[in-house]
Amino acid sequence: MTEKTQDTERADQTPPAAPPLPPVPPLLPPDDALPTEEPTAGDAPPEVPKSRRVLRGVLRWTAAVAVFAAVGSAAAYGVTRMERTDVPGLATRTDGRWTYPEVTMPSLPSGSPRPFAQANPAGAHYADLRDLVLPAPEGAEPDEALRGEDGWLATDEFVKEYRDASEHAELRQLFVDFGLRHVAARGWTTSDGTHTRIYLLQFDTAAVADDLRNRHLVSYSEPAYAVRGTDQSVPDEAFPMEAVGDDLVPSVYVEPQPYGAEQVRQAYLGAGDVLAVVLQSRKGGAAAVPFQQTVALQSGLLG
Repeated sequence: MTEKTQDTERADQTPPAAPPLPPVPPLLPPDDALPTEEPTAGDAPPEVPKSRRVLRGVLRWTAAVAVFAAVGSAAAYGVTRMERTDVPGLATRTDGRWTYPEVTMPSLPSGSPRPFAQANPAGAHYADLRDLVLPAPEGAEPDEALRGEDGWLATDEFVKEYRDASEHAELRQLFVDFGLRHVAARGWTTSDGTHTRIYLLQFDTAAVADDLRNRHLVSYSEPAYAVRGTDQSVPDEAFPMEAVGDDLVPSVYVEPQPYGAEQVRQAYLGAGDVLAVVLQSRKGGAAAVPFQQTVALQSGLLG
Protein backbone atom coordinates (compact mmCIF):
# COMPACT_ATOMS: atom_id res chain seq x y z
CA MET A 1 0.00 0.00 0.00
CA THR A 2 1.39 3.32 -0.93
CA GLU A 3 1.96 6.16 1.54
CA LYS A 4 -0.65 8.24 -0.25
CA THR A 5 -3.26 5.48 0.16
CA GLN A 6 -2.48 5.17 3.88
CA ASP A 7 -2.94 8.93 4.38
CA THR A 8 -6.28 8.75 2.61
CA GLU A 9 -7.53 5.95 4.85
CA ARG A 10 -6.44 7.80 8.02
CA ALA A 11 -8.28 10.89 6.84
CA ASP A 12 -11.41 8.84 6.24
CA GLN A 13 -11.24 7.46 9.80
CA THR A 14 -10.97 10.94 11.42
CA PRO A 15 -14.26 11.72 13.27
CA PRO A 16 -16.18 14.67 11.87
CA ALA A 17 -15.74 17.99 13.70
CA ALA A 18 -18.46 18.98 16.21
CA PRO A 19 -20.83 21.66 14.96
CA PRO A 20 -20.18 25.12 16.46
CA LEU A 21 -22.10 25.97 19.64
CA PRO A 22 -24.84 28.58 19.29
CA PRO A 23 -23.95 31.97 20.75
CA VAL A 24 -24.87 32.47 24.43
CA PRO A 25 -27.49 35.18 24.74
CA PRO A 26 -26.51 38.06 27.03
CA LEU A 27 -27.96 38.03 30.55
CA LEU A 28 -30.73 40.53 30.95
CA PRO A 29 -30.78 42.54 34.17
CA PRO A 30 -33.94 42.46 36.26
CA ASP A 31 -36.42 45.20 35.52
CA ASP A 32 -35.54 47.11 38.66
CA ALA A 33 -31.75 46.79 38.42
CA LEU A 34 -29.76 49.98 38.28
CA PRO A 35 -27.51 50.78 35.31
CA THR A 36 -23.80 50.40 35.99
CA GLU A 37 -22.94 53.32 33.73
CA GLU A 38 -24.23 56.82 33.52
CA PRO A 39 -26.98 56.98 30.86
CA THR A 40 -26.42 59.27 27.93
CA ALA A 41 -28.67 62.21 27.33
CA GLY A 42 -30.45 60.37 24.54
CA ASP A 43 -31.12 57.34 26.73
CA ALA A 44 -32.64 59.20 29.67
CA PRO A 45 -35.71 57.36 31.00
CA PRO A 46 -39.06 59.12 30.96
CA GLU A 47 -39.69 61.22 34.05
CA VAL A 48 -42.00 59.64 36.63
CA PRO A 49 -44.61 62.00 38.09
CA LYS A 50 -43.56 63.29 41.50
CA SER A 51 -46.73 62.08 43.25
CA ARG A 52 -46.13 58.51 42.08
CA ARG A 53 -42.47 58.63 43.09
CA VAL A 54 -43.38 59.84 46.58
CA LEU A 55 -45.95 57.10 47.16
CA ARG A 56 -43.55 54.39 46.05
CA GLY A 57 -40.57 55.97 47.73
CA VAL A 58 -42.18 56.24 51.16
CA LEU A 59 -42.86 52.51 51.20
CA ARG A 60 -39.40 51.61 49.91
CA TRP A 61 -37.54 53.70 52.50
CA THR A 62 -38.61 51.22 55.16
CA ALA A 63 -36.50 48.55 53.52
CA ALA A 64 -33.69 50.84 52.46
CA VAL A 65 -32.78 52.73 55.62
CA ALA A 66 -31.00 49.90 57.41
CA VAL A 67 -28.91 49.19 54.33
CA PHE A 68 -27.90 52.84 54.06
CA ALA A 69 -26.46 52.61 57.54
CA ALA A 70 -24.71 49.31 56.90
CA VAL A 71 -23.12 49.50 53.47
CA GLY A 72 -23.14 53.12 52.39
CA SER A 73 -24.97 55.25 49.92
CA ALA A 74 -23.91 53.62 46.62
CA ALA A 75 -25.30 50.18 47.39
CA ALA A 76 -28.24 51.60 49.26
CA TYR A 77 -29.41 53.60 46.26
CA GLY A 78 -29.82 50.35 44.37
CA VAL A 79 -31.74 48.79 47.25
CA THR A 80 -34.32 51.56 47.24
CA ARG A 81 -35.36 50.41 43.77
CA MET A 82 -35.94 46.79 44.81
CA GLU A 83 -38.79 45.10 46.55
CA ARG A 84 -38.06 44.13 50.14
CA THR A 85 -38.13 40.38 49.46
CA ASP A 86 -35.66 40.80 46.56
CA VAL A 87 -32.91 42.03 48.86
CA PRO A 88 -30.92 39.41 50.81
CA GLY A 89 -31.17 39.93 54.54
CA LEU A 90 -34.20 42.22 54.41
CA ALA A 91 -36.96 39.64 54.30
CA THR A 92 -37.42 39.79 58.07
CA ARG A 93 -37.31 42.67 60.52
CA THR A 94 -34.35 41.62 62.62
CA ASP A 95 -32.54 44.97 62.66
CA GLY A 96 -34.92 47.04 64.75
CA ARG A 97 -37.16 48.50 62.07
CA TRP A 98 -40.72 49.25 63.01
CA THR A 99 -43.84 48.22 61.13
CA TYR A 100 -45.65 51.35 59.94
CA PRO A 101 -49.11 51.42 58.43
CA GLU A 102 -49.40 52.15 54.72
CA VAL A 103 -48.50 55.78 54.18
CA THR A 104 -50.33 57.77 51.50
CA MET A 105 -50.06 61.37 50.42
CA PRO A 106 -53.07 63.50 51.43
CA SER A 107 -55.13 65.07 48.68
CA LEU A 108 -54.52 68.65 47.61
CA PRO A 109 -57.10 71.35 46.97
CA SER A 110 -58.03 71.43 43.30
CA GLY A 111 -55.39 73.19 41.22
CA SER A 112 -52.83 73.44 44.06
CA PRO A 113 -49.23 72.50 43.23
CA ARG A 114 -47.02 70.32 45.32
CA PRO A 115 -44.48 72.09 47.56
CA PHE A 116 -41.46 71.71 45.27
CA ALA A 117 -43.17 72.23 41.92
CA GLN A 118 -41.83 75.01 39.70
CA ALA A 119 -45.23 76.67 39.94
CA ASN A 120 -44.81 76.94 43.73
CA PRO A 121 -41.82 79.24 44.40
CA ALA A 122 -42.96 79.80 48.01
CA GLY A 123 -42.57 76.09 48.74
CA ALA A 124 -46.05 76.06 50.26
CA HIS A 125 -47.68 72.87 51.49
CA TYR A 126 -51.33 73.14 50.51
CA ALA A 127 -52.32 69.82 52.09
CA ASP A 128 -53.62 69.92 55.65
CA LEU A 129 -50.51 69.99 57.84
CA ARG A 130 -52.11 67.56 60.29
CA ASP A 131 -52.30 64.97 57.52
CA LEU A 132 -48.58 65.29 56.83
CA VAL A 133 -47.44 64.01 60.23
CA LEU A 134 -46.17 60.44 60.09
CA PRO A 135 -48.54 57.95 61.76
CA ALA A 136 -47.31 55.85 64.67
CA PRO A 137 -45.99 52.34 63.99
CA GLU A 138 -47.99 49.28 64.87
CA GLY A 139 -48.23 48.51 68.58
CA ALA A 140 -46.98 51.92 69.74
CA GLU A 141 -48.63 53.78 72.61
CA PRO A 142 -49.72 57.27 71.48
CA ASP A 143 -48.53 60.36 73.33
CA GLU A 144 -51.79 62.03 74.33
CA ALA A 145 -50.02 65.25 75.31
CA LEU A 146 -49.25 65.95 71.65
CA ARG A 147 -52.78 65.65 70.33
CA GLY A 148 -53.38 69.36 70.90
CA GLU A 149 -56.72 71.00 70.27
CA ASP A 150 -58.38 69.82 67.08
CA GLY A 151 -54.99 68.50 66.01
CA TRP A 152 -53.14 71.81 66.46
CA LEU A 153 -50.50 72.00 69.17
CA ALA A 154 -49.88 75.17 71.17
CA THR A 155 -46.44 76.70 70.60
CA ASP A 156 -45.73 76.52 74.35
CA GLU A 157 -46.05 72.73 74.21
CA PHE A 158 -43.39 72.53 71.54
CA VAL A 159 -41.11 74.94 73.41
CA LYS A 160 -41.18 72.58 76.41
CA GLU A 161 -38.99 70.19 74.42
CA TYR A 162 -36.05 72.47 75.10
CA ARG A 163 -33.97 71.94 78.20
CA ASP A 164 -33.36 75.40 79.60
CA ALA A 165 -36.50 77.10 80.88
CA SER A 166 -34.64 80.40 80.77
CA GLU A 167 -34.63 80.14 76.96
CA HIS A 168 -38.33 79.40 76.52
CA ALA A 169 -39.40 83.04 76.34
CA GLU A 170 -36.68 83.71 73.76
CA LEU A 171 -37.86 80.79 71.64
CA ARG A 172 -41.52 81.84 71.83
CA GLN A 173 -40.62 85.34 70.68
CA LEU A 174 -38.51 83.92 67.88
CA PHE A 175 -41.48 81.98 66.55
CA VAL A 176 -43.68 85.06 66.80
CA ASP A 177 -41.13 87.16 64.93
CA PHE A 178 -40.95 84.63 62.11
CA GLY A 179 -44.71 84.33 61.83
CA LEU A 180 -45.26 80.73 62.91
CA ARG A 181 -48.72 79.77 61.64
CA HIS A 182 -49.37 76.23 62.91
CA VAL A 183 -47.79 73.38 64.81
CA ALA A 184 -48.97 69.84 64.12
CA ALA A 185 -47.48 67.01 66.14
CA ARG A 186 -47.62 63.33 66.98
CA GLY A 187 -45.77 61.22 69.51
CA TRP A 188 -45.62 57.61 70.63
CA THR A 189 -43.69 55.11 72.73
CA THR A 190 -42.81 51.67 71.39
CA SER A 191 -42.49 48.47 73.41
CA ASP A 192 -38.72 48.89 73.79
CA GLY A 193 -39.23 52.23 75.52
CA THR A 194 -38.25 54.50 72.60
CA HIS A 195 -40.17 57.79 72.83
CA THR A 196 -40.69 59.55 69.49
CA ARG A 197 -41.98 63.08 68.96
CA ILE A 198 -42.55 64.72 65.57
CA TYR A 199 -43.39 68.41 65.18
CA LEU A 200 -44.27 70.18 61.93
CA LEU A 201 -43.99 73.98 62.12
CA GLN A 202 -45.49 75.91 59.20
CA PHE A 203 -44.52 79.43 58.14
CA ASP A 204 -45.59 81.77 55.33
CA THR A 205 -42.86 80.84 52.86
CA ALA A 206 -39.87 78.57 52.44
CA ALA A 207 -37.56 81.58 52.68
CA VAL A 208 -38.87 82.41 56.15
CA ALA A 209 -38.62 78.81 57.38
CA ASP A 210 -35.08 78.47 55.99
CA ASP A 211 -33.97 81.72 57.59
CA LEU A 212 -35.23 80.65 61.00
CA ARG A 213 -33.68 77.21 60.72
CA ASN A 214 -30.30 78.26 59.38
CA ARG A 215 -29.68 81.40 61.44
CA HIS A 216 -31.33 80.55 64.75
CA LEU A 217 -31.87 76.83 65.30
CA VAL A 218 -29.09 74.75 63.75
CA SER A 219 -25.39 74.89 62.97
CA TYR A 220 -22.88 72.42 61.64
CA SER A 221 -21.52 71.58 65.08
CA GLU A 222 -24.65 71.47 67.28
CA PRO A 223 -28.24 72.68 67.66
CA ALA A 224 -28.57 76.26 68.90
CA TYR A 225 -30.88 75.19 71.73
CA ALA A 226 -30.41 72.00 73.75
CA VAL A 227 -33.41 69.71 74.01
CA ARG A 228 -34.49 68.02 77.21
CA GLY A 229 -32.31 65.17 78.39
CA THR A 230 -29.15 66.25 76.56
CA ASP A 231 -25.87 67.66 77.75
CA GLN A 232 -24.29 67.66 74.32
CA SER A 233 -25.36 66.91 70.74
CA VAL A 234 -23.03 66.40 67.79
CA PRO A 235 -23.62 65.86 64.06
CA ASP A 236 -24.73 62.30 63.33
CA GLU A 237 -22.07 61.33 60.79
CA ALA A 238 -23.57 57.84 60.38
CA PHE A 239 -26.96 59.11 59.27
CA PRO A 240 -27.66 58.28 55.57
CA MET A 241 -28.47 61.70 54.17
CA GLU A 242 -29.58 60.07 50.91
CA ALA A 243 -32.63 58.77 52.78
CA VAL A 244 -34.06 62.26 53.11
CA GLY A 245 -34.44 63.16 49.44
CA ASP A 246 -33.15 65.97 47.28
CA ASP A 247 -35.73 68.63 48.13
CA LEU A 248 -35.34 68.59 51.92
CA VAL A 249 -32.44 70.03 53.91
CA PRO A 250 -31.54 67.89 56.96
CA SER A 251 -29.53 68.66 60.07
CA VAL A 252 -29.19 65.52 62.17
CA TYR A 253 -27.62 65.19 65.63
CA VAL A 254 -26.96 62.48 68.18
CA GLU A 255 -26.04 62.64 71.85
CA PRO A 256 -22.56 61.11 72.21
CA GLN A 257 -21.37 58.87 74.99
CA PRO A 258 -21.25 59.20 77.87
CA TYR A 259 -24.86 60.32 78.09
CA GLY A 260 -27.17 60.32 81.10
CA ALA A 261 -30.16 58.15 81.80
CA GLU A 262 -31.26 58.27 78.17
CA GLN A 263 -29.84 59.09 74.75
CA VAL A 264 -31.50 61.59 72.42
CA ARG A 265 -31.42 61.73 68.63
CA GLN A 266 -32.81 64.73 66.76
CA ALA A 267 -33.32 65.97 63.22
CA TYR A 268 -34.33 69.35 61.78
CA LEU A 269 -35.73 69.01 58.26
CA GLY A 270 -36.19 72.07 56.09
CA ALA A 271 -39.10 71.26 53.76
CA GLY A 272 -40.36 74.34 51.95
CA ASP A 273 -42.56 76.39 54.26
CA VAL A 274 -42.44 73.61 56.88
CA LEU A 275 -39.77 72.92 59.47
CA ALA A 276 -39.97 69.35 60.79
CA VAL A 277 -38.38 68.47 64.13
CA VAL A 278 -38.00 64.74 64.89
CA LEU A 279 -36.88 63.65 68.36
CA GLN A 280 -36.26 60.14 69.67
CA SER A 281 -35.05 59.21 73.13
CA ARG A 282 -34.58 55.95 74.97
CA LYS A 283 -33.14 54.88 78.29
CA GLY A 284 -29.81 53.17 77.79
CA GLY A 285 -29.45 54.30 74.17
CA ALA A 286 -31.65 55.25 71.23
CA ALA A 287 -31.17 52.81 68.32
CA ALA A 288 -30.06 54.29 65.01
CA VAL A 289 -32.21 52.24 62.62
CA PRO A 290 -35.71 53.21 63.83
CA PHE A 291 -34.62 56.84 64.00
CA GLN A 292 -33.33 56.75 60.42
CA GLN A 293 -36.49 54.97 59.32
CA THR A 294 -38.75 57.53 61.00
CA VAL A 295 -36.89 60.53 59.57
CA ALA A 296 -36.88 59.03 56.07
CA LEU A 297 -40.60 58.27 56.11
CA GLN A 298 -41.48 61.70 57.49
CA SER A 299 -39.39 63.38 54.81
CA GLY A 300 -41.24 61.40 52.15
CA LEU A 301 -44.54 62.85 53.30
CA LEU A 302 -43.17 66.39 53.10
CA GLY A 303 -41.58 66.06 49.65
